[in-house]
Amino acid sequence: MTPGKLLGMQRIANPNGTLTMLALDQNTPIRRMARAALARVGEEREPTDGEIVTAKLTLTRYLGGKASAVLLDPLYGAWQAVCAFRLPPRAGLIVRLERGDPDVSPDGSGRLTVIEPGWSVAKIKRMGADAVKLLVYYEPDHVESAPHQRRLVEQVAEQCDRYDIVFLLEALSYPFAGEEKASPSYLARKPRTVIETARHLSGLCDVYKAEFPGTLGHDSDGQLARNLDALDEASRRPWVLLSAGVDFPDYEKQVAMACEHGASGILGGRAIWKEYFDHDDDAARIAFLRAEAVPRLAAIDQIVKRNGRPWFKTYRLTKGRFARVRIPTDWCRRYSGGPAEAPGPAGRPALDDDQAAL
Repeated sequence: MTPGKLLGMQRIANPNGTLTMLALDQNTPIRRMARAALARVGEEREPTDGEIVTAKLTLTRYLGGKASAVLLDPLYGAWQAVCAFRLPPRAGLIVRLERGDPDVSPDGSGRLTVIEPGWSVAKIKRMGADAVKLLVYYEPDHVESAPHQRRLVEQVAEQCDRYDIVFLLEALSYPFAGEEKASPSYLARKPRTVIETARHLSGLCDVYKAEFPGTLGHDSDGQLARNLDALDEASRRPWVLLSAGVDFPDYEKQVAMACEHGASGILGGRAIWKEYFDHDDDAARIAFLRAEAVPRLAAIDQIVKRNGRPWFKTYRLTKGRFARVRIPTDWCRRYSGGPAEAPGPAGRPALDDDQAAL
């Protein structure tokens, strides 16, 4: 653990080392929900950038105080929330690195993550964020996309090492051409994909954000428990559960099961707040946040703090062992100050330009 990564982990975690992180970095889903809300009141148009920003600031204001960290995007959320004083002082800031819409692999069936143009690990570090988040779509057996996605993860991991910032990696499975998420073939493949993806990629990051390895109502609770144990065994870093926009009662059950089987917490979003856009005016939306969304996040937070595995236990460490570490007085002389001073780790070439390498 280097100073920047250790401080970042402390900033995004609860005091007991668990993680209750709120995802507000979604752009395409929020735009879609906002468009539907406008249509309900007779406005057939796209939401403006200002309307998207307002929604994110409102969600951050009312929900951020119940989270250990907030994940925001660079276009509509991160700088705007800082500028508007919307980030709670005790909540860490995680900033998204990737562009919202992926490219397609040459064969037309794979999804390839693209970094947001003009954005980089260096800029996320420079703005003062505590962690970098990268989402990759990953199917371990897809020969067109899997090698590309892994190389991208390796490059971002190297940059996060060089800039000494926490790297949070999210991996998503996806339906192939001709499939939907409800297709039997996809549902049958998903648990293995989630587990094997963790085996392939989790060792490259500091916190791993995983899908639930199965489907409630499709797989038995016994099978889901075995899948979660396999995911925990495959995850080489502390792992947290995403929400994927499922309804809250299902997410609450998923979180409870995941924390009983090794998860350190959550990085969840739409399952907590998606009904915000079902209301047609600001007063009704704020009433929903106060009456429904805030208690939801508080309930999840209690599950996480009670049953989640503190992140440092994945490294077989305790707070007491950290406190007993003897720091040599000349550590600051040997600590790398950035890319000009730091060659790449063995086996990884040093990168001259943070963005061009991607």
